[in-house]
Amino acid sequence: MSSPRVRFEPLDLPLRDPFGISRRTTTVARNVLVRVEWEGLEGLGECAPNAYYGESQETVLAWLPRLADVVPDNPLAIRRVATALERTAGANPAARTGLELALWDLLGKLHGAPIWRIWGLAGPVPGSSFTIGIDTPARMAEKARAAAEFPLLKVKVGTPHDEANLSAIREARPDATIRVDANGAWSAKEALARLSGLEEYDLELIEQPVEAGDLEGLALVASRTSLPVYADEGCVTARDVPNVGGRCDGVVVKLQKCGGLLGALEQVHTARAHGLKVMLGCMVESGLGISAAAQIATLADTLDLDGNLLLTTDPFNGVAAHHGQLELPAGPGLGAALKT
Repeated sequence: MSSPRVRFEPLDLPLRDPFGISRRTTTVARNVLVRVEWEGLEGLGECAPNAYYGESQETVLAWLPRLADVVPDNPLAIRRVATALERTAGANPAARTGLELALWDLLGKLHGAPIWRIWGLAGPVPGSSFTIGIDTPARMAEKARAAAEFPLLKVKVGTPHDEANLSAIREARPDATIRVDANGAWSAKEALARLSGLEEYDLELIEQPVEAGDLEGLALVASRTSLPVYADEGCVTARDVPNVGGRCDGVVVKLQKCGGLLGALEQVHTARAHGLKVMLGCMVESGLGISAAAQIATLADTLDLDGNLLLTTDPFNGVAAHHGQLELPAGPGLGAALKT
């Protein structure tokens, strides 16, 4: 039996439009592609580092040679590998995620089946949202109209112009279900004041209204607003779920912040044990990363898996979305392949 060969390379993904949230604006997602070759097969994984969690393309590329040394001669011992990766580089979740995903892709290709089928996760797939980044009211309305096939929109908020932005979007898309995401932009008092003016636009829910560490503020907002409140930056891994349990209505699970599919499964099940709903989300990723998240889509209440739709060009054939409805990848492993 041959030893696995791990390779990696930058994966720069230009966005169709500048993508603004309350913290920053992004024009290029500087990700990393991981390849693991073994027994004539190649597994692919994607790292989508986020500066908020202390990672960048440079840090991922620096860590991956060390992480490659963790992979044993049998790379299909994935749980053992994931444990070793966390022990080696616990503060580098995107780097760990890309390597773990490549191993799952390898395993699925070995068995000729997608991971969701191997895990027995067939079932109905929730609808997914399309995200409108912060911009001028006119541009946000234009983006909302361009996303007419998506019945569910996620709108980034956290600016002095949120009401004008939402008013323009609601006028452009009176048919849409709209959720909002503040990315921790407000204090609890600010959140309650802002939400009192935003609720008239018929919102579905609010993500992370307060800073990640403000657990009491999170609880205060959840108790005083009519909107369901979801924790995202405030609930990074399964270990954080007990802290937000009883303080909000749901959590946002992202493979890239919790370290991969195994970490995401643990976070989902822990959230359920605490009576919380689950949104399965993503970073700005290619079709490879989105296809990876889609493997566990049936375990979520709602999805926000649109990162590849924000790109100028997606280099991968992967999960398909029609009118906001994702189809589970049919190909083996993660179900994504580089376009030729």
